[in-house]
This record gives sequence, C-alpha cells and structure tokens, in this order.
Amino acid sequence: MKKTLIVKEYDEIINEDNKKEWMNVHTLPSSTFNNLKVFIEEFNTELTEADALDFMRVSYRRDYGDVISIKNYVGLIQMNDGTQIEVLPKVSFDDENNRVAKEVFIKMLRSLKEFSGKVFNSASLNVDRMNLYEIFISMYLQEVRYLVKKGIKSFYELKEDNLRVYKGKLKVKDQQRFNLIHKERFYVEYDEYTTNRPENKIVKSTLLKLQKLSNYIENIREIKNLLTYFELVSTSDNYDYDFSKVVINRSNKEYETIMNWSKVFLYNKSFTTFSGTTTARALLFPMEKVFESYVANELKKASRNVTWDISTQDRGFFLFDAPEKFSLRPDIVVKKDNDEKIILDTKWKVLVNNERQNYGVSQSDMYQMYAYAKKYDSKKIIIIYPLNPGMIGYLNEGIEFISEDISVKLLFFDLVNVELSVERLLEEIANEVRSEL
Repeated sequence: MKKTLIVKEYDEIINEDNKKEWMNVHTLPSSTFNNLKVFIEEFNTELTEADALDFMRVSYRRDYGDVISIKNYVGLIQMNDGTQIEVLPKVSFDDENNRVAKEVFIKMLRSLKEFSGKVFNSASLNVDRMNLYEIFISMYLQEVRYLVKKGIKSFYELKEDNLRVYKGKLKVKDQQRFNLIHKERFYVEYDEYTTNRPENKIVKSTLLKLQKLSNYIENIREIKNLLTYFELVSTSDNYDYDFSKVVINRSNKEYETIMNWSKVFLYNKSFTTFSGTTTARALLFPMEKVFESYVANELKKASRNVTWDISTQDRGFFLFDAPEKFSLRPDIVVKKDNDEKIILDTKWKVLVNNERQNYGVSQSDMYQMYAYAKKYDSKKIIIIYPLNPGMIGYLNEGIEFISEDISVKLLFFDLVNVELSVERLLEEIANEVRSEL
C-alpha cells in the first residue's frame, strides 16, 4: 500500500531512525529518506545555484541527524518504493486537513498561461481524499471531456495502398511493380479523413499512461469512458515527433491546455528541467513563478475598468546602457497616460515581524528595487509578499521604506481572501497616482 507524506513549505523531514519521543517532526523510513536525499542532489544539478537553494536543502543538526528542509517548490514526488511526498504551499493559518492549501494552489496554478484551461471545476473535486497528482489528472480529464463534447478534430491524411477499388491518384510505377498479374488491384495515393492526427495520438497515449498510474476510482472510470472516443486513434510511437507536429491555431485552440498537461504527464516534468531518474519522478512547480503569475492575473482582472496599462515581465531597460547588459524585468509595471510608472514585484518569501532583521527582506532585493526605480524613473515601488500569521498586523498599512524621492512599500497578499488583497493593492496604486499629480 502506498504511503503518502503530506508536508508544507518550510517543513522539515528527518530519518525515522533518528526520531526521539519528544520530537514533533515529519519522518520517512531510512531507505526512502536516503533515496530522497539522492533525488535532491540530482534535482539540484539541473538548476542554477540560486534555484537549487530554493528547492530542498539537506543539512545536519545535532540530535536530528540529516534534516531535509522543504522550500519553494510545490507538487508531488513519487518515490520508487511507492511513497508519495505531497508538498503543499503554506497559504492558510487554520487548515488542518490541507483542503484550503490544495484549493488555493490549484487556483494559482491555473493562472499560468500553460495551464489556463477554462473548463476546470474545482467544486467537483474531493480534495480531502485526492492527492495533488490525482487532482492534476482530474484537471486534465475535464479538459479532454470538454474536447470530446466539442468534437475531436480530424484531418486529411495522405495514404498509399494497394486497393481493389480505385480512388485518388494512380501511382503508375508502383502499379506496374505490384499489379502486373493482379489486374483487379489499384496502387493508389489518396487523402483519408481521419481522427488519427498527432494531437489525438498524444491524448490517447496520455490517457493510457494515466490509467496505469491513477488510484482514484472516479478518475479511472472517466479515463475508460474517454478512451472509447479514441478507439480509431493509434498511440504515439514518438512523443517528440508528434509534439513537433502540433501547431495550435484557431482551428484547434481546444488542444492548447491539453497539450501542455500531456507534456507534464508523458515526460514526468513540469516547469523544472528535471525528469525522474533512478530514485523518483516529480511534478513540481516553482511557487515564485506561480505567485507572480497569480497576482498579475488577479490584478489585471480587477483593473479592467481603469485606464492603466499593466504589463508583466517588462523588458524596457537594462542596468547598463553601453553596452546594454543585465536586463531589468520587474514582474508588473503600471503605466499612466502621462508616463507615470509604478513598479510591482512579487516575492514568494515568508517575512518575519522583526524590524531589527529588516523583516526578513534581503538586501539584494532592495538593491534590485532601487535599480528599478532609477531606470524606470518611478517614485513608487511595491513588493508583494504572501501573508503569513506573523505579519497580519501589517495587512492594511504595509511597511514602507523611503530614500530621497523613492518609496519602497511592502504589501501582503492574503491568498485565502484574494478579493480584499487585490482591492488594497488597487487602492495603493490609485493613491500613489493621485499623490503624484
């Protein structure tokens, strides 16, 4: 029977052989714990040095032995012994059954362009009983169900065959080669209208793989049902080749999200460059990117009735002009008609309520914000952090740092009460705009 260990960001895991009675900590059996350490080392070799430090870290602590610290990647790790390690974001203060954390994470994940399907219904999920992998499968199946309802796409495929009935174009040389004796046959080339196109091959291959991996009865039942619509479709013999043949346009827009999820499942990978090796496979998502996308998406939706121009990942400036080096890419730039600019940057970090420690804000982040202010000629910089229990007292007013004519304000985004956080953010932007006029 598979064992599932549910942890949250910033939690720690130790070898169960080292646990004492007084310890309140997550544990794994010795062999699984050691395999996880190997996985972390393999994973980190695929990342830059900065990214590696944000994934998982192995350290040594007296009385505990080796300690694995969970950091800014969320998702599922499947160990080869069947153990599943489910890593959830730390987004709620009172969430004993982890339901809120799962629901919030799925909502955040769907803000990403790669997985922005419009048909997913979270209300149909039993998140208390489903791990993240099964939730991902359910998201995929809902997209495929929508595709089936709209109709699986077909196309004209060029074929050659030796037939008893003449159709298409006769291939004279092949006719002479194969049918000198069999005058009743015709070696022809013709177009056949078929569903056996690359997109459908990929979908069928993904469904068959998920049928083997899923343990949730509702998902398994839905997979069997959906496969009946792909009976005339062959499986993909070469994933890379078939994906290269998929071109998303207006005629097959319904496949866009499905293709992105198919890559996740078929290649055992998500946003990471890591694909499972000898010890584990993983579906892990960097929360820094997910948080950035989610905040930008919610801000754009809430500001549809204002005249601000909101751009993401702006690439208008470099730190040095001659030569142009070190591109500056603030997460969000708000521009007014008179060229006033407010820079917003998201940081997926847990701050601390301690002024002497600068609330946990890194010095390098502040240098980065100062560069944004100077290059964009902006008097207002807003850094958005996820709210945590220690910073509730700053939820309404935030924290402000001022240097000459530049203000850097820290605001906290409550992922459980998103509407209120977006409203406060819009007010902060509006107030600053008015104050500069």
